[in-house]
Amino acid sequence: MTTLHLRRRLVDIARKELGVTEIGTSNTGSRVEEYQRATWLDGTGWSWCAAFQCWIIMEWLKDQEVLDALKLTKVTAEHWRPKTAGAWDFERWGREKGLDVTAQRDRPDYVLHTADIVTFTHSHVELIEDDHADSFKSIGGNTDDGTDRNGGAVCEHWNSRTRARRYIRLLS
Repeated sequence: MTTLHLRRRLVDIARKELGVTEIGTSNTGSRVEEYQRATWLDGTGWSWCAAFQCWIIMEWLKDQEVLDALKLTKVTAEHWRPKTAGAWDFERWGREKGLDVTAQRDRPDYVLHTADIVTFTHSHVELIEDDHADSFKSIGGNTDDGTDRNGGAVCEHWNSRTRARRYIRLLS
């Protein structure tokens, strides 16, 4: 059975957040603080790209069909989901959960899936929306048009695969 429709639900959650911005360059604001509460780190004012990914996954796990596909319950989903405030820590989380964590350098021809998580070489993390040969479209928090990992908004943009560090597959 294909899980594309479930993976698209995660992308849809992220897309609904497009345009959310922090207050000035403070890494704060009501929505940003909500994302940050999805992690283990207290307070606010810190870079929130990982917090955004934690939040969208937390929201996605409210869907019973998603829970069933991941073989989780509402209780186990809370223990399973990422709560990290660190972009590269998503890689450790993925390995601990038995997910496919693939290094870009080892498999440059890796076929990306909608809703794979990507970590970047510049300590940033985003959600893959679309894949095209040597580039992919992704959605991230605390970014801008793709040139700044601390851009202060939820944006979507195209990225070169050469900027990717690792891919984490949530659902096959």
